[in-house]
Amino acid sequence: MIRLGVIGYGQRLAHMVEAIGRFGAGTRVVAVVDPRKDELRRLHAEALRDATFFEDVDAMLDAGDLDGVMIGTRCSLHTPYAVKVLQRHLPLFLEKPVATSWEQLDTLRAAAERSRSPVVVSFPLRVSDMCTTARAIVDSGAIGTVEHLQAVNNVPLYGSIYYHGWMRDEGETGGLWLQKATHDFDYITFLVGQRPARVCAIESKTVFRGEMPAGLRCVDCDRQDECMESPYNQFYRQDLTPAVEPNDWLCSFAPDTGNHDSASAIIQYQSGMHAVYTQNFYTRRGAARRGATLIGYRGTLGFDWYQNELTVHYHHSNRVERHQFEVAGEGHHGGDKELAHDFLAVIQGRGASRATLEAALVSTELCLLARDSCRTASFQEFGRPPAGTGKGQEPATETLGVR
Repeated sequence: MIRLGVIGYGQRLAHMVEAIGRFGAGTRVVAVVDPRKDELRRLHAEALRDATFFEDVDAMLDAGDLDGVMIGTRCSLHTPYAVKVLQRHLPLFLEKPVATSWEQLDTLRAAAERSRSPVVVSFPLRVSDMCTTARAIVDSGAIGTVEHLQAVNNVPLYGSIYYHGWMRDEGETGGLWLQKATHDFDYITFLVGQRPARVCAIESKTVFRGEMPAGLRCVDCDRQDECMESPYNQFYRQDLTPAVEPNDWLCSFAPDTGNHDSASAIIQYQSGMHAVYTQNFYTRRGAARRGATLIGYRGTLGFDWYQNELTVHYHHSNRVERHQFEVAGEGHHGGDKELAHDFLAVIQGRGASRATLEAALVSTELCLLARDSCRTASFQEFGRPPAGTGKGQEPATETLGVR
């Protein structure tokens, strides 16, 4: 039996535990740290039948006999709990974002350098069939070297969770660069295959703002019938079952919502080529789009996870290739299954992680630089030395001329 410990048994990790179990490798959750013991026992009776609940992470780790640990707490706790697991050199599955501040990033990087833990970070897009196929085509030289990349993430219905529930608290999540763009910056860097050089970014908040009372709950509002973001109309008009308990939904048109609602970044890589990325959180239905266009001298490769299609246009002939993907019922376009596969592989010592902590540290730094760029209207240089080294503790900047 493979004995798993789980820190934060929320919806995401419950799904991943189920995905791991489908491999039939004899995995069991035997230890859990989560204050919702009775609720979790009721909701996941079978999955947690062998689990002992612990009051804190140290007690769980001190009890020993774990083959791997999974962390799925709220975002601000990912780093401190990951450090504790890394100190035990145990295989680790770590939810993103892996850090929410420069201080956490420095702490996690230092802990990783001292640890022998193999780590699988929850970056399912980079291991999905769509993305790995795109990387294989790039590596084949079919489109030439990637000279420009355009990426987009127009978030569909579920984007409302960033304005109604706890994820509107930027102090908890680090904001939507770290909460959402960390996935995209990771797969973009994976496809480009280069080290970033610098980044600039801008963000807007023009839709999810307003003058409704701070702290107003949707259930207490007299505008439910007319508001398209109310639980009533999320279901009636948009066929969305709210991901947050409707009674807990807060108004997304109040001054306390937090989070930008659209943002864009430009990342320049070492060769001089650059990638352009944009994300939006009020697109709906068929307007959803997530994917990228990679342009080389010989051809252009484009893909969209929502369309399950990848296309290659060859610039110097009339040849067009189309690749269709069947990903029925698989979370994150098939990437969750691949992450589950890799976590089992590192536990059993028969394979390596394809979503490494090293890659996650790069993505996290890009997100923090993008956040800083928005605040300072400046280019931010990649490769910021850790605080306390005495070398360039303030990130190098170049003004964008914005006043």
